[in-house]
Amino acid sequence: MVFRTRYSVQLIGPEEKDDLYQKYEGRFLYTAKAEIYGCCIKLLTEVEYVKNRWEDNFYTMSEDVRSHGRLIVLEEPRQQMTVKYDPYTKTAFLINVDYYGWIKSIALAVAGDILEDEHKIYSVHGAAIDIRGHGVSLIAPSGTGKTTHSWGLLRLKSARLVSDDWYFVRLSSREPLAFGSEKNCYIEADIGKIWNEYERLVDKAHFDKEGRAVVNVRWIVGSGGVIPLTTMEDIILLKRDQTDKNIITSLNVDEALQYMITNDFCNPHQLVKNNRKFELRKNFFYNYFKQTSVHLVNTTATPQETQKKIREILNISE
Repeated sequence: MVFRTRYSVQLIGPEEKDDLYQKYEGRFLYTAKAEIYGCCIKLLTEVEYVKNRWEDNFYTMSEDVRSHGRLIVLEEPRQQMTVKYDPYTKTAFLINVDYYGWIKSIALAVAGDILEDEHKIYSVHGAAIDIRGHGVSLIAPSGTGKTTHSWGLLRLKSARLVSDDWYFVRLSSREPLAFGSEKNCYIEADIGKIWNEYERLVDKAHFDKEGRAVVNVRWIVGSGGVIPLTTMEDIILLKRDQTDKNIITSLNVDEALQYMITNDFCNPHQLVKNNRKFELRKNFFYNYFKQTSVHLVNTTATPQETQKKIREILNISE
Protein backbone atom coordinates (compact mmCIF):
# COMPACT_ATOMS: atom_id res chain seq x y z
CA MET A 1 0.00 0.00 0.00
CA VAL A 2 1.21 3.48 -0.91
CA PHE A 3 0.67 6.17 1.73
CA ARG A 4 0.29 9.68 0.35
CA THR A 5 0.52 13.10 1.91
CA ARG A 6 -3.00 14.09 2.90
CA TYR A 7 -4.72 17.05 1.35
CA SER A 8 -6.28 19.77 3.49
CA VAL A 9 -9.63 21.43 2.82
CA GLN A 10 -10.02 25.20 2.77
CA LEU A 11 -13.61 26.31 3.34
CA ILE A 12 -14.76 29.24 1.21
CA GLY A 13 -17.95 31.24 0.81
CA PRO A 14 -20.27 31.72 -2.18
CA GLU A 15 -18.56 34.94 -3.29
CA GLU A 16 -15.15 33.29 -3.61
CA LYS A 17 -16.82 30.31 -5.24
CA ASP A 18 -18.35 32.61 -7.87
CA ASP A 19 -14.99 34.29 -8.49
CA LEU A 20 -13.23 30.95 -8.95
CA TYR A 21 -15.98 29.63 -11.20
CA GLN A 22 -15.74 32.67 -13.47
CA LYS A 23 -11.96 32.33 -13.53
CA TYR A 24 -12.05 28.70 -14.65
CA GLU A 25 -15.30 28.22 -16.59
CA GLY A 26 -13.63 28.62 -19.98
CA ARG A 27 -11.58 25.49 -19.27
CA PHE A 28 -14.38 23.01 -18.64
CA LEU A 29 -13.82 20.70 -21.61
CA TYR A 30 -15.72 17.80 -20.06
CA THR A 31 -18.80 17.52 -17.85
CA ALA A 32 -20.40 14.41 -16.39
CA LYS A 33 -23.16 13.89 -13.84
CA ALA A 34 -23.03 11.06 -11.30
CA GLU A 35 -25.94 9.66 -9.31
CA ILE A 36 -24.74 9.07 -5.74
CA TYR A 37 -27.62 7.74 -3.62
CA GLY A 38 -30.09 10.17 -5.17
CA CYS A 39 -27.71 13.13 -5.27
CA CYS A 40 -26.66 14.55 -8.62
CA ILE A 41 -22.96 15.40 -8.38
CA LYS A 42 -21.56 17.17 -11.44
CA LEU A 43 -17.95 16.94 -12.58
CA LEU A 44 -16.41 19.80 -14.56
CA THR A 45 -12.86 19.21 -15.74
CA GLU A 46 -10.28 19.64 -18.45
CA VAL A 47 -8.62 16.30 -17.63
CA GLU A 48 -9.84 13.50 -19.89
CA TYR A 49 -8.42 10.80 -17.61
CA VAL A 50 -10.52 12.07 -14.70
CA LYS A 51 -13.68 12.20 -16.81
CA ASN A 52 -13.14 8.64 -18.05
CA ARG A 53 -12.48 7.23 -14.56
CA TRP A 54 -15.52 9.10 -13.20
CA GLU A 55 -17.82 7.57 -15.82
CA ASP A 56 -16.41 4.10 -15.13
CA ASN A 57 -16.75 4.56 -11.38
CA PHE A 58 -20.19 6.10 -10.84
CA TYR A 59 -23.73 5.53 -12.02
CA THR A 60 -24.74 8.16 -14.57
CA MET A 61 -27.36 10.77 -13.76
CA SER A 62 -29.59 12.20 -16.47
CA GLU A 63 -28.42 15.52 -17.89
CA ASP A 64 -31.96 16.81 -17.29
CA VAL A 65 -31.44 16.66 -13.51
CA ARG A 66 -30.07 19.78 -11.84
CA SER A 67 -26.89 19.15 -9.88
CA HIS A 68 -26.96 19.18 -6.08
CA GLY A 69 -23.18 19.44 -5.80
CA ARG A 70 -20.20 20.08 -8.06
CA LEU A 71 -16.55 19.08 -8.40
CA ILE A 72 -14.27 21.27 -10.50
CA VAL A 73 -11.03 19.41 -11.22
CA LEU A 74 -8.21 21.29 -12.96
CA GLU A 75 -4.46 21.30 -13.44
CA GLU A 76 -2.42 24.45 -12.76
CA PRO A 77 1.33 24.37 -13.48
CA ARG A 78 3.60 25.78 -10.76
CA GLN A 79 0.79 25.72 -8.18
CA GLN A 80 0.46 23.52 -5.10
CA MET A 81 -2.31 21.00 -4.67
CA THR A 82 -5.40 22.80 -3.40
CA VAL A 83 -8.87 21.70 -2.29
CA LYS A 84 -11.45 24.41 -1.64
CA TYR A 85 -15.05 23.74 -0.67
CA ASP A 86 -18.08 25.98 -0.40
CA PRO A 87 -20.54 24.22 1.94
CA TYR A 88 -23.36 26.60 1.00
CA THR A 89 -23.43 25.74 -2.71
CA LYS A 90 -21.79 22.29 -2.24
CA THR A 91 -19.04 23.15 -4.72
CA ALA A 92 -15.49 21.79 -4.48
CA PHE A 93 -12.45 23.03 -6.43
CA LEU A 94 -9.65 20.47 -6.80
CA ILE A 95 -6.46 21.93 -8.24
CA ASN A 96 -3.60 19.54 -9.07
CA VAL A 97 -5.25 16.61 -7.29
CA ASP A 98 -3.87 13.89 -9.54
CA TYR A 99 -4.90 10.86 -7.45
CA TYR A 100 -8.33 9.67 -8.60
CA GLY A 101 -8.98 7.97 -5.25
CA TRP A 102 -9.19 11.39 -3.61
CA ILE A 103 -11.32 12.82 -6.40
CA LYS A 104 -13.96 10.13 -6.10
CA SER A 105 -13.87 10.29 -2.29
CA ILE A 106 -14.45 14.05 -2.35
CA ALA A 107 -17.42 13.49 -4.67
CA LEU A 108 -18.82 11.00 -2.15
CA ALA A 109 -18.12 13.47 0.65
CA VAL A 110 -20.07 16.22 -1.14
CA ALA A 111 -23.03 13.85 -1.46
CA GLY A 112 -22.56 12.92 2.19
CA ASP A 113 -22.60 16.57 3.23
CA ILE A 114 -25.91 17.03 1.41
CA LEU A 115 -27.52 13.87 2.80
CA GLU A 116 -26.27 14.41 6.35
CA ASP A 117 -27.68 17.92 6.62
CA GLU A 118 -30.91 17.59 4.68
CA HIS A 119 -32.02 13.95 5.01
CA LYS A 120 -30.37 12.51 8.15
CA ILE A 121 -28.62 9.90 6.03
CA TYR A 122 -25.02 9.33 7.11
CA SER A 123 -21.77 8.33 5.45
CA VAL A 124 -19.61 5.40 6.50
CA HIS A 125 -16.12 5.18 5.02
CA GLY A 126 -16.10 1.41 5.01
CA ALA A 127 -17.14 -1.72 3.16
CA ALA A 128 -20.65 -3.17 3.26
CA ILE A 129 -21.25 -6.80 2.29
CA ASP A 130 -24.40 -8.91 2.37
CA ILE A 131 -23.95 -12.52 3.49
CA ARG A 132 -27.12 -14.62 3.31
CA GLY A 133 -29.26 -11.51 3.81
CA HIS A 134 -27.24 -10.22 6.77
CA GLY A 135 -25.16 -7.07 6.41
CA VAL A 136 -21.51 -7.00 7.45
CA SER A 137 -19.38 -3.86 7.52
CA LEU A 138 -15.62 -3.47 7.82
CA ILE A 139 -14.51 -0.05 9.08
CA ALA A 140 -10.88 0.88 9.67
CA PRO A 141 -8.15 3.49 9.32
CA SER A 142 -5.95 3.26 6.22
CA GLY A 143 -3.36 0.49 6.25
CA THR A 144 -5.14 -1.92 8.58
CA GLY A 145 -6.67 -4.26 5.99
CA LYS A 146 -10.19 -3.01 5.25
CA THR A 147 -9.94 -3.62 1.50
CA THR A 148 -8.06 -6.89 1.90
CA HIS A 149 -10.64 -8.42 4.22
CA SER A 150 -13.76 -7.04 2.56
CA TRP A 151 -12.58 -8.61 -0.69
CA GLY A 152 -11.67 -11.71 1.28
CA LEU A 153 -15.28 -12.04 2.41
CA LEU A 154 -16.51 -11.50 -1.14
CA ARG A 155 -14.95 -14.84 -2.07
CA LEU A 156 -17.80 -16.51 -0.20
CA LYS A 157 -20.46 -17.93 -2.52
CA SER A 158 -23.16 -16.44 -0.28
CA ALA A 159 -21.61 -12.94 -0.25
CA ARG A 160 -22.76 -10.01 -2.33
CA LEU A 161 -21.16 -6.58 -2.53
CA VAL A 162 -22.96 -3.40 -1.54
CA SER A 163 -19.85 -1.20 -1.40
CA ASP A 164 -16.14 -1.81 -0.87
CA ASP A 165 -15.24 1.73 0.24
CA TRP A 166 -18.14 4.06 1.14
CA TYR A 167 -21.79 3.54 1.93
CA PHE A 168 -24.74 5.46 3.33
CA VAL A 169 -26.92 4.49 6.29
CA ARG A 170 -30.53 5.22 7.10
CA LEU A 171 -31.49 4.60 10.73
CA SER A 172 -34.99 3.87 11.99
CA SER A 173 -36.68 1.92 14.77
CA ARG A 174 -35.83 -1.23 12.80
CA GLU A 175 -32.41 -2.52 11.69
CA PRO A 176 -30.13 -0.03 9.91
CA LEU A 177 -30.22 -0.05 6.12
CA ALA A 178 -26.91 0.36 4.29
CA PHE A 179 -26.95 1.63 0.70
CA GLY A 180 -24.21 1.40 -1.92
CA SER A 181 -22.67 4.41 -3.61
CA GLU A 182 -20.59 3.39 -6.63
CA LYS A 183 -21.10 1.39 -9.82
CA ASN A 184 -17.59 -0.05 -9.90
CA CYS A 185 -14.63 -0.39 -7.51
CA TYR A 186 -11.26 1.37 -7.47
CA ILE A 187 -8.79 -1.37 -6.50
CA GLU A 188 -5.09 -1.90 -5.96
CA ALA A 189 -3.16 -4.34 -8.15
CA ASP A 190 -1.99 -6.49 -5.25
CA ILE A 191 -5.50 -7.77 -4.43
CA GLY A 192 -4.91 -10.59 -6.92
CA LYS A 193 -1.74 -11.61 -5.10
CA ILE A 194 -3.50 -11.82 -1.73
CA TRP A 195 -6.62 -13.61 -3.00
CA ASN A 196 -5.96 -15.68 -6.13
CA GLU A 197 -9.64 -15.62 -7.09
CA TYR A 198 -9.16 -12.02 -8.29
CA GLU A 199 -6.20 -12.62 -10.59
CA ARG A 200 -8.48 -12.61 -13.65
CA LEU A 201 -10.02 -9.32 -12.53
CA VAL A 202 -6.58 -7.74 -12.17
CA ASP A 203 -5.45 -9.12 -15.54
CA LYS A 204 -8.36 -7.35 -17.30
CA ALA A 205 -7.81 -4.01 -15.57
CA HIS A 206 -5.94 -0.96 -16.86
CA PHE A 207 -3.97 0.42 -13.92
CA ASP A 208 -3.05 4.07 -13.54
CA LYS A 209 0.27 5.46 -12.33
CA GLU A 210 -0.91 4.99 -8.76
CA GLY A 211 -1.23 1.23 -9.32
CA ARG A 212 -5.02 1.35 -9.13
CA ALA A 213 -7.86 0.69 -11.55
CA VAL A 214 -11.64 1.02 -11.71
CA VAL A 215 -12.93 -2.53 -12.18
CA ASN A 216 -16.26 -4.25 -12.54
CA VAL A 217 -16.32 -6.87 -9.79
CA ARG A 218 -19.26 -8.52 -11.56
CA TRP A 219 -16.68 -10.11 -13.87
CA ILE A 220 -15.82 -12.37 -10.93
CA VAL A 221 -18.92 -12.54 -8.71
CA GLY A 222 -21.51 -12.43 -11.52
CA SER A 223 -24.28 -9.94 -12.21
CA GLY A 224 -26.14 -10.96 -9.05
CA GLY A 225 -23.07 -10.47 -6.89
CA VAL A 226 -23.64 -6.73 -6.47
CA ILE A 227 -26.77 -5.42 -4.76
CA PRO A 228 -27.93 -1.89 -3.84
CA LEU A 229 -28.56 -2.33 -0.10
CA THR A 230 -28.49 -4.63 2.90
CA THR A 231 -29.75 -4.75 6.48
CA MET A 232 -26.69 -4.14 8.65
CA GLU A 233 -26.12 -6.50 11.56
CA ASP A 234 -22.38 -6.95 12.20
CA ILE A 235 -19.63 -4.33 12.35
CA ILE A 236 -15.97 -5.37 12.21
CA LEU A 237 -13.55 -2.64 13.27
CA LEU A 238 -9.89 -3.20 12.43
CA LYS A 239 -6.59 -2.14 13.94
CA ARG A 240 -2.97 -3.23 13.51
CA ASP A 241 -1.11 -3.20 16.82
CA GLN A 242 1.87 -5.53 17.29
CA THR A 243 1.95 -4.76 21.03
CA ASP A 244 -1.58 -6.08 21.58
CA LYS A 245 -1.81 -9.88 21.77
CA ASN A 246 -5.61 -9.86 21.61
CA ILE A 247 -6.88 -10.72 18.14
CA ILE A 248 -10.65 -10.41 18.68
CA THR A 249 -12.35 -8.08 21.15
CA SER A 250 -16.10 -7.68 21.54
CA LEU A 251 -16.96 -4.00 22.01
CA ASN A 252 -19.89 -2.33 23.71
CA VAL A 253 -21.44 0.81 22.26
CA ASP A 254 -19.27 3.26 24.19
CA GLU A 255 -16.06 1.39 23.35
CA ALA A 256 -16.94 1.25 19.66
CA LEU A 257 -17.82 4.94 19.62
CA GLN A 258 -14.52 5.83 21.31
CA TYR A 259 -12.67 3.88 18.61
CA MET A 260 -14.42 5.94 15.93
CA ILE A 261 -13.73 9.25 17.66
CA THR A 262 -10.07 8.36 18.26
CA ASN A 263 -9.69 7.51 14.57
CA ASP A 264 -11.57 10.60 13.29
CA PHE A 265 -14.52 8.42 12.27
CA CYS A 266 -12.12 6.46 10.01
CA ASN A 267 -12.86 9.01 7.31
CA PRO A 268 -10.14 11.38 6.07
CA HIS A 269 -12.57 12.90 3.54
CA GLN A 270 -14.84 14.92 5.83
CA LEU A 271 -15.16 18.24 4.04
CA VAL A 272 -16.70 20.15 6.94
CA LYS A 273 -15.41 19.52 10.45
CA ASN A 274 -16.94 21.64 13.18
CA ASN A 275 -18.71 21.06 16.48
CA ARG A 276 -22.14 20.67 14.86
CA LYS A 277 -20.89 18.12 12.36
CA PHE A 278 -18.93 16.26 15.05
CA GLU A 279 -22.06 15.92 17.19
CA LEU A 280 -24.11 14.73 14.21
CA ARG A 281 -21.56 12.04 13.36
CA LYS A 282 -21.00 11.02 16.97
CA ASN A 283 -24.74 10.61 17.60
CA PHE A 284 -25.15 8.68 14.36
CA PHE A 285 -22.43 6.14 15.18
CA TYR A 286 -23.67 5.78 18.75
CA ASN A 287 -27.14 4.83 17.48
CA TYR A 288 -25.68 2.72 14.67
CA PHE A 289 -23.65 0.65 17.12
CA LYS A 290 -26.68 0.28 19.42
CA GLN A 291 -28.42 -1.61 16.62
CA THR A 292 -25.51 -3.81 15.56
CA SER A 293 -22.96 -6.27 16.96
CA VAL A 294 -19.44 -4.79 17.04
CA HIS A 295 -16.06 -6.55 17.22
CA LEU A 296 -12.50 -5.22 17.01
CA VAL A 297 -10.01 -7.36 15.07
CA ASN A 298 -6.25 -6.91 15.29
CA THR A 299 -4.82 -7.63 11.82
CA THR A 300 -1.23 -8.43 12.78
CA ALA A 301 -1.40 -12.02 11.46
CA THR A 302 -1.35 -13.03 7.79
CA PRO A 303 -4.39 -12.05 5.70
CA GLN A 304 -5.43 -15.71 5.56
CA GLU A 305 -5.22 -16.15 9.35
CA THR A 306 -7.06 -12.89 10.04
CA GLN A 307 -9.74 -13.70 7.49
CA LYS A 308 -10.35 -16.99 9.31
CA LYS A 309 -10.88 -15.09 12.58
CA ILE A 310 -13.32 -12.67 10.94
CA ARG A 311 -15.32 -15.59 9.58
CA GLU A 312 -15.38 -17.14 13.06
CA ILE A 313 -16.98 -13.95 14.41
CA LEU A 314 -19.60 -14.12 11.68
CA ASN A 315 -20.12 -17.85 12.22
CA ILE A 316 -19.29 -18.63 8.61
CA SER A 317 -17.89 -22.04 7.73
CA GLU A 318 -17.92 -22.10 3.91
